[in-house]
Amino acid sequence: MEENLLSESNQTALILITAIFLMVFMGMILLLFFYFSKRKVTLKELETKQLELDYQKDLLTVTIEVQEEERRRIAQDLHDDISSKLNIVSLNSHLLTTPNLTARELSEISENIIGMVAKALDNSRKIAHDLLPAVLDKFGLHAGIEELCFEYNSLNAIAVTYTNKVQFDDADKKRHLHVFRIVQELISNSLRHGKASGVSLLFEEKSGKVLCTYSDNGKGFDTESIENKKGLGMKNIESRIIYLDGSITFNSVVGKGTNVIFNF
Repeated sequence: MEENLLSESNQTALILITAIFLMVFMGMILLLFFYFSKRKVTLKELETKQLELDYQKDLLTVTIEVQEEERRRIAQDLHDDISSKLNIVSLNSHLLTTPNLTARELSEISENIIGMVAKALDNSRKIAHDLLPAVLDKFGLHAGIEELCFEYNSLNAIAVTYTNKVQFDDADKKRHLHVFRIVQELISNSLRHGKASGVSLLFEEKSGKVLCTYSDNGKGFDTESIENKKGLGMKNIESRIIYLDGSITFNSVVGKGTNVIFNF
């Protein structure tokens, strides 16, 4: 009997030891599982944050590039248009000091000066309008886009159809300037790159947000092309959409036009 009791005691002890070992083993497996799961989640979060930082860095770079490009364009316009005309005005003004000028010569010089000053004023207004359209600043987004469409339609190179079903808040002009620039960029791309002859533009309100649907009948482009995605104009639009806390989608097929939907 004593031997049987010892044998049962040994078996019980063995079972307990085995159970403890299995519990410890399972505990270690669970700890390792939680450790690697947590590590995986942490690495994923770090990767996501790094991607966000890289994207923000790219947008900042594009914003700086756009600003510099705009400055170069303004400097070029000032040099080519304003400065050259003022130089002519200056030369003609010096000619007025020439002795013994005839009445006809005085009249011609005066007409040249008046004509060049008028052209310089027109060009300075154009530059100021490109920087901040007066209609947009005074009368709001709807009037600004109406004028933009009128200007493009007057070129007889592209027909722009504009429909607005939204009452824009005039107190939000800073944000509306970005919307105006997006539309301006889209129409410019349709004309220059898409070779479109017609553009349709619609503003409407859905689910508490303003939705803009834009389409053209141009030659379209490959939306998966890295070159197209990294274009300065595309990045400029994306950075403005982020500022507006909105979203944008491009749908285009080569030879079948382009459709763009964005909200803000």
